[in-house]
Amino acid sequence: MVLGHWYLVLPSLEVSHLQRLVRYHIVTLAIRIVILAIVLVVAREMPLATGQSLVRYVSSVGGIFFWQRVLFGLAAPAVLSYLTWETAKIRSTQSATGILYVDFFTVVVGEMLANYVLLSTGLAV
Repeated sequence: MVLGHWYLVLPSLEVSHLQRLVRYHIVTLAIRIVILAIVLVVAREMPLATGQSLVRYVSSVGGIFFWQRVLFGLAAPAVLSYLTWETAKIRSTQSATGILYVDFFTVVVGEMLANYVLLSTGLAV
């Protein structure tokens, strides 16, 4: 967010820094998605702390927090990082910075939901 703010203060700042940051964000997000997939495959066979199976948990009312974590913590940042990447490619740094701010907040909400799921079920998503 600090780097993004400098693009608002100094619009002539080199855009390659922003592009590198967005590329790093996309790579780390892809790694997080792969890790989540591995955790789900492993946890499929194990009972959760609630005593439920993974399939039963994600299809229950309590599973809404899992799906919100996937939506706000992984899917929304994936879409927003792609939009930021495309915006940075056309050198529209102010627009890219605005999208990054929204992206940041979706990641924070997703991480809070992931911590809630971890504390309530023992499932590290």
